[in-house]
Amino acid sequence: MTRRTNEAEAVSTPEIIVHRAKIATMDRSAPAASALAIAGGRFVAVGDEASVLAMQGPGTRLIDAGGRRVIPGLYDSHLHIIRGGLNYNLELRWDGVPSLADAMRMLREQASRTPQGQWVRVVGGFAELQFAERRLPTLDELNEAAPDTPVFILHLYDRVLLNRAALRAVGYTKDTPDPPGGLIERDARGNPTGLLVANPNAWILYKTLSLGPRLPLEHQVNSTRHFMRELNRLGVTSVCDAGGGFQNYPDDYVVIQELQRLGELTVRIAYNLFTQRPKQEREDFANWATNNRMYQGDEFLRLNGAGEMLVYSAADFEDFKVDLPDMPPNMEADLEGVVGLLARNRWAFRLHATYDQTISRALDVFERVDREAPLRDLRWFFDHCETISDRNIERVKALGGGIAVQHRMAFQGEYFIDRYGRQAAERTPPVKRMLEMGVPVGAGTDATRVASYNPWTSLSWLVTGKTVGGTSLYPERNLLAREEALRLYTSGSAWFSREESVKGRIAQGCMADLAILSEDYFEVPEERIRGIESLLTVVGGKAVHGAGVFAPLAPPPVPVLPEWSPVGRFGGHWRTAAGAAVAPLPVCCPHGLLGAPLGRDGLSGGAGCSCWAF
Repeated sequence: MTRRTNEAEAVSTPEIIVHRAKIATMDRSAPAASALAIAGGRFVAVGDEASVLAMQGPGTRLIDAGGRRVIPGLYDSHLHIIRGGLNYNLELRWDGVPSLADAMRMLREQASRTPQGQWVRVVGGFAELQFAERRLPTLDELNEAAPDTPVFILHLYDRVLLNRAALRAVGYTKDTPDPPGGLIERDARGNPTGLLVANPNAWILYKTLSLGPRLPLEHQVNSTRHFMRELNRLGVTSVCDAGGGFQNYPDDYVVIQELQRLGELTVRIAYNLFTQRPKQEREDFANWATNNRMYQGDEFLRLNGAGEMLVYSAADFEDFKVDLPDMPPNMEADLEGVVGLLARNRWAFRLHATYDQTISRALDVFERVDREAPLRDLRWFFDHCETISDRNIERVKALGGGIAVQHRMAFQGEYFIDRYGRQAAERTPPVKRMLEMGVPVGAGTDATRVASYNPWTSLSWLVTGKTVGGTSLYPERNLLAREEALRLYTSGSAWFSREESVKGRIAQGCMADLAILSEDYFEVPEERIRGIESLLTVVGGKAVHGAGVFAPLAPPPVPVLPEWSPVGRFGGHWRTAAGAAVAPLPVCCPHGLLGAPLGRDGLSGGAGCSCWAF
């Protein structure tokens, strides 16, 4: 039977009915269904085939899912979508690329396409151990591949590789001093080699990237649209944006606000404001709290509070190639000033915290603030928590907090084992224990500068416990069942923006966000979870992505700007779907241009036109 919130109230005639589907609703009261109906941007019915089809009206569009798996739209609780969108069209993505040979082929081709004065940038999203060669390129290989075009490669938050042209572009010479917390590697004559090392923090990596050319405003708008569509391709419909270094409020929010005004957001965004001025953090938050209110905005763009960095003195960077940083003695006083201000203004907040030592000191502060201004109803939370102890999980729960976990260990697990041992890595983070203890938990990626934005890489890590390099991190007792993991990416993440009653479930009255998957997440072999994509993504009842048999439902293509952008040639994440290996059929793009062929399932794209990925 179709479930109804109010049996006496007539349900609107559906605009869309999806049927012949295997629907994982993530609604505990009715976990499975075969059909759903949408009207006014909401699910108006979810149930069996006969009862939902009986609601069909003359204007209802029927979508036959063909027995495919349907899930709620995925919600990444920690993704830097605003900053990532401003730069997406500038970046050559190595996310998921299986070999260094493939990566260097892409780099050479992009260097030949990049005009004078621009850079080739690979900005995170990959790890050297994902490559078959299990190494990064050498500086000699970079200089040979791009003798004249500056190349910047960020690997996690531990190092940057610059070719000679990039060294000239940023102006680093033998006279350039090492910045605090960073190292410029030098040859025997004192000249920079091109290797920059975080030691222990990533400031030098951020700073060097900031010296590169930026896109003009028009191209930033285009870039942000393309990044959202790339996320839609993977089934992502909501994001909690965690701010980020060198992301300034309000200047860097102009693009996302303009897209909201135009009705062109295809991902729902709840954003947190990240501190920007060392030693002036409290002043900034006081100004923002005075001039803004919690949750201002709408269902597509809304303020979600403060963080992930609240004060610079509490920043424990997650570079496992170096010892854990020792937070300075002024951390508690700095943090208490900001958290007390936020609590009194009833602002939610989030705090980046990798190590249990940092978490303990932060919780000491939170408990003091709580005595004067209760935190329990604020929806505050920690991000990351790779080494959090059971005792501190209890303290988080007692204060009404949550924990947002990310799959950084899938990219850095081997480094953690090398430093702290295999046994210490068995619960990094202890997600299973968090859930057992009743703490709200949501999942995300921390993309784009460390881990990849692909949620299926993250879901694979939660289910298998394996890094992208193939190392098994966790014993069976610490792995999540597939439904459990998916719940963290749907209703679990919705808790962090106070939207769990309307988001993350396919249930009557919830936002009509869904994805029809290329393969059944619940049945596909574990090694193929990472290759799953969405064939049809719907946000608020509107198709924002369509591929394969659902391609006719896709929105119009968006040309890529600038024309030399790596996105126009390579797209985003490496296409790992099973269909990519199928003998291809040549097709024409919407512009009528014959491109490199698509696979029979419509998943493996070519590059004949700048719109091919869409």
